[in-house]
Amino acid sequence: MTVRELATTALAIAALACAATAATAQTTLKIQTSTQSGGYSFDYLKDNWVPRLEAMSGGELTIEFFPINSIVDRKETPETVMAGVLNGDLTSVAYFSGRNPAFAILGDMIAGYDTPEQIQTFCRHGGGRDALQALWEATLPGALHVVGCGPVSKEALVSTVPIRGVADLEGLKIRSPSGLAATVFKAAGAAPASIPFSDVFTSLEKGVIDAADASAYVNNDANGFHQIATFPLYPGIHSMAIHQFTINKEQWNAMTDAQRLVLETWFYAAYDDLRRQLDLQDKALVSRDIAKGHIEVINWPLEERNKFRDIAVSAWEETADKSPEARAALDAHYKYMRMIGLLQ
Repeated sequence: MTVRELATTALAIAALACAATAATAQTTLKIQTSTQSGGYSFDYLKDNWVPRLEAMSGGELTIEFFPINSIVDRKETPETVMAGVLNGDLTSVAYFSGRNPAFAILGDMIAGYDTPEQIQTFCRHGGGRDALQALWEATLPGALHVVGCGPVSKEALVSTVPIRGVADLEGLKIRSPSGLAATVFKAAGAAPASIPFSDVFTSLEKGVIDAADASAYVNNDANGFHQIATFPLYPGIHSMAIHQFTINKEQWNAMTDAQRLVLETWFYAAYDDLRRQLDLQDKALVSRDIAKGHIEVINWPLEERNKFRDIAVSAWEETADKSPEARAALDAHYKYMRMIGLLQ
């Protein structure tokens, strides 16, 4: 082989090596979440779904998850994503309610839906993602792309007294976050109080509150609430927090069509799987507690759930009147809820 042929061959090999390197170059998306490190959701997604994203994208995409508040305060992730310090967030929409009440309506439609599956469908096919994208465009134009949204569980309700229907909420002292949740409980006759999550156990134990809007059944169990609040409501009657998965808009635009499709498909598959896993955990614990007999698990009949939803409508309307974007968000919910028969 001549020197020229050797040089040509070497150049060809180098070109192939560069092409192979480019083909296998991996983009790591740094994503801050709304969950604690070591929490079930955080570890489940990290251990089971980060490897799947790499496989689905042929090694082109991977994710590095960060716990809540680890990079920036939970309410500041959008600006941090816009600045490129984070590539995106996977966090609760309701954290941003202080910017616009529309985030409260799109973040947790208190007492609105019966199952997480209904909200997942609203987000993916019923206009929810588009409504959230429009809201972010009005808030931080051109900054974020909403890949998807959805809940992972329906929260239970812990109580030291039986709450068998709407009438039992009258005068009930309940720990509730401020905002839409507190407005709904107040409209139902309860007396909501804003108490830090860390103080829920002691407040229940000392009788400062009768019940608490806390978390999913599995989390309430892990925190020991059922030791003193032996009348949990399951399935819950109120909260299903919606999470958003956003990506920096410029980075999203720079992705290939195939990468965008993979990322969207991956998110909904991951959240569907996580939701089902959490549901199985909840059901296993409920069955255990019913069998032991020391806890009375209360499941409201459909009639009482519908009564509570009717009461909640006034709170939704009150919130929607606070901004045009909030009204548009509620209208998106109304359209979908009427389509599936939750509202007339």
